[in-house]
Amino acid sequence: MTAASAIRSARLRAGMTQSQLAARMGTTQTAIARLEAPQSNPRWTTLARALEAAGERLVISTEPAPVPDLDLAQLRVHCRMSPAERAHAHDVAYDETRELVLAAASGQRR
Repeated sequence: MTAASAIRSARLRAGMTQSQLAARMGTTQTAIARLEAPQSNPRWTTLARALEAAGERLVISTEPAPVPDLDLAQLRVHCRMSPAERAHAHDVAYDETRELVLAAASGQRR
């Protein structure tokens, strides 16, 4: 969510016009329109003031990033390998990838 959409959504949830929000903030309707414009980039304090004037508060939180999809079958196979086997599999994959990159760079097909 952008700052502009947060301000606009809060204002609309409060049932306010831009002019009413401007009056509560001690500014103009034009200033509110600029804050709600897609390219707006208000200061943190301005965003918090606008939301507070609309009856909401700014809350920041964090959450864990999603874990990328893993190929569990491939992971199990590699976990069963010895370190030497894993190193060899890596070397083979590296060599094959390098060949593909070089072929693509020269316009060849494999």
